[in-house]
Amino acid sequence: MLSTALRTLRARWVTFVGSFVALSLGVALIAVMGLALASSLDAPAREPERFAAAPVVVKGADTLRVPTPVGDRVQRLARPRAVPAEVVAKLKQLGTVVEDRSFAVRVIRVVRAAPAVRAEGAEEASELVGHPWSTAAFASYRIDAGRTPRTADEVVVTGDWAAPGSRVRTDHGTVRVVGTAAPLAFENAVFFTDRRAAQLSPHSVQLAVAADAAAVREAVRGSAGVRVLTGDARRFADADPDRDSEALTAMNAMFGTAGGVTGFVSVFVVASTFAFAVAQRRREFGLLRTAGATPGQIRRMVVAEALAVGVLASAAGCALGAYAAPLLAEQVVRGGLAPRWFAIGGAVWPYHLAFWTGLLVALCGAAAASWRAGRTGPAQALREASVDNGAMTRGRLTAGLALLLTAAVTLGLALVTDPGELLHRKTYVSRPMLLITAVALLAPVLVGPLTRLIAWLPARLPGAGGMLVRENAAAGVRRTAAVAAPVLVTVALAGSLLGATAVLNEAKATEVRERTAADFVVIPAGGADGAGGAEGSNGAGQAGFDAAALNRLRAVPGAAEVSATSSSAVYVLEDGIALIRSDARAATPGPLTATTRLPLSAGSAADLDDGSIIVNEEWERHSVGQRVDVWLGDGTKKSLRIAAVMPTGTGDNGVYITPRNAPGATVDRVDVALADGADASTVAAGLREAVGLSDGRAGEQAGGRSGGQVLTKDQWVRATYPETNRTTRLGFLLVLGIALLYTGISLANTMVMATTDRIRDLATLRLTGATTWQVLRLVAAEALTVVAVGGALGLLVAGLNLLGMWSALGILSVWTSMEIPWQALGTVVAACAVLAVISSVVPAGLALRRRAVEVAGVRE
Repeated sequence: MLSTALRTLRARWVTFVGSFVALSLGVALIAVMGLALASSLDAPAREPERFAAAPVVVKGADTLRVPTPVGDRVQRLARPRAVPAEVVAKLKQLGTVVEDRSFAVRVIRVVRAAPAVRAEGAEEASELVGHPWSTAAFASYRIDAGRTPRTADEVVVTGDWAAPGSRVRTDHGTVRVVGTAAPLAFENAVFFTDRRAAQLSPHSVQLAVAADAAAVREAVRGSAGVRVLTGDARRFADADPDRDSEALTAMNAMFGTAGGVTGFVSVFVVASTFAFAVAQRRREFGLLRTAGATPGQIRRMVVAEALAVGVLASAAGCALGAYAAPLLAEQVVRGGLAPRWFAIGGAVWPYHLAFWTGLLVALCGAAAASWRAGRTGPAQALREASVDNGAMTRGRLTAGLALLLTAAVTLGLALVTDPGELLHRKTYVSRPMLLITAVALLAPVLVGPLTRLIAWLPARLPGAGGMLVRENAAAGVRRTAAVAAPVLVTVALAGSLLGATAVLNEAKATEVRERTAADFVVIPAGGADGAGGAEGSNGAGQAGFDAAALNRLRAVPGAAEVSATSSSAVYVLEDGIALIRSDARAATPGPLTATTRLPLSAGSAADLDDGSIIVNEEWERHSVGQRVDVWLGDGTKKSLRIAAVMPTGTGDNGVYITPRNAPGATVDRVDVALADGADASTVAAGLREAVGLSDGRAGEQAGGRSGGQVLTKDQWVRATYPETNRTTRLGFLLVLGIALLYTGISLANTMVMATTDRIRDLATLRLTGATTWQVLRLVAAEALTVVAVGGALGLLVAGLNLLGMWSALGILSVWTSMEIPWQALGTVVAACAVLAVISSVVPAGLALRRRAVEVAGVRE
């Protein structure tokens, strides 16, 4: 049987080349994703940046640590604490103490620049980080030109976007550049005098101390949460010290999702291709049975062929993956999906995973089909018809129905017990795979009726072409199902993933639209959604409005209600072991109820006070009147009464507290409701003028423009429309791009295999009087019909997935429209149609160049 298998490989080289291509590409995909995932498990060691030259850094408490029966639970504080004053006094007795401050500085424009300054310089450095000049030495900044700042309106900038003598208008007033320093890679800095920096950022959470480390540790002993940083630990004083771990988490999620999707697509397509390749040869197996071959010999021959192709294709796939993985790494770094340090490492396990997975799938796909091949009766060799009888086996029907039932039951359970689970990315990425597999298994039952439905109208047009298309596609169930499989996967994945994000985004926008009762929303310059993030411990800080700006906004004629809110966080211990952080907005109850329609399921927002909190139904305790122990953004523990409860929604409802329970939080959003009869355009002009005046006095340059944004309600909804964050969006495009490219190649590959197997049938049509062009048009029409069948099945899967998500949103009290990405699906189906037509017409046209009699008599 081994010699027979080798001769079969030579005779049916098109079929085996198709199987080889499908398997090698599938293995390559698994290898690439495995290598990328392995490379994202560890980050390179990062050295101190801003305080590389500081002897010792003392950092105030920036984490909340809560003891539980299973150990301490830790969360980063939204509002880190300053080093206690008594500790600072002790440290000053040991040596020089420099208070560090970091705050955002936004360049509005260069008012007057020296001739050497480029016109676009202000745009290149529009987002800066401000520091006191005394901290510059700790990062080894050195003056390149000019001098150090001496007065409140003087600054030193890094880079060459401004030269000494330039006057730059910022959101903190107009300043004069008196010096420049060589830039460092980790920030674009602007240095003020220490006194001016303290005015702009009064809250300092860390100090640089020129003293012996042991003496410093002794001085801070007993101060809860205060840390002494030396050596490499000084990197924790840098801005966003957890960015590497956060980048690893994001990359793991992205490559894990990509690996899961591409792995599923690879396994699905390879198994389908190998099963189809074996099914094409059922008459050949019948002839072998007639010649005396036993069922066991048939099965061993098929498995031997699969083993030969599987080993070679898996090895080729691993080699291709090793070449393609670095290219993927370059692209994700260039696209901003991964940090600059990301590169493919030397892990070996992804190659083993890819090789053995590919080989196993090839053997399993062939073995399943060979079981039926071994049962092929000798009389089947005499059949001339190509009608697929018994394409749906009992085992396949049982497996398909079981998967379909599993999908329905899990969906029902999720809707009843935890509908929010259906909104998580891991859920709406994985659920389509279950349905795709179920529908693919049931395809032999669905293909016939669906084909006749799609071809119903063409079959009734004059001529025999429509009828032939319908009967050929409906009769060749296995061929139609095999060719439709890549289209099914492509359409189902594109519709499910893109549709899920579109539905979620529209649901979030609906929440914003229904919640906003204000006529105008004012946010700081550069603000995106007004929700803000809590101020980092040592980052650029949080942009917002000071008291003077708020007073000006309240004084605008026609503004009946002005609700100033700020971002913070609260922490709660649930189940006694889980420390949960919830984003919070701090607001005054009266103005809040006048400008915001909170979606309350119980209680009243008017009952909010300094001793209460508004929570959502995700909280373990969410009954009005109950008391709950929470930790505020600065780590202060407090017992608050639940004043009202919001539904879970899309998960962004958060909680509401009063400003007194959000110590140090900066106002980052102001909602304004118009008085009766007030002119909207006049009020808008007054609001713009109010946020345009800065309270900061930088020498004689007070009155610089702050660049605050005044948005109407519709503009606010559009500005906050959650178009899926950039990393997630690009990650989905990466996943879909790779998967769709592979399925496109597989579609072309399967189409060539199917068309090549029908050359004798096409030649017979020529002998009955059909012209070459008529035959090719028939082939193209059949290809389009099969693509339509696959597209319809894929759309069915996508629709069922999106229906489940839409139902979950309804249960969570968010009624929104069903968003189906018709444009993307149309593009995908059109691309599949073009590929299918080309991949069927070209091999058919090449074969029909020979005389029809020769082609019809070719040995099978």
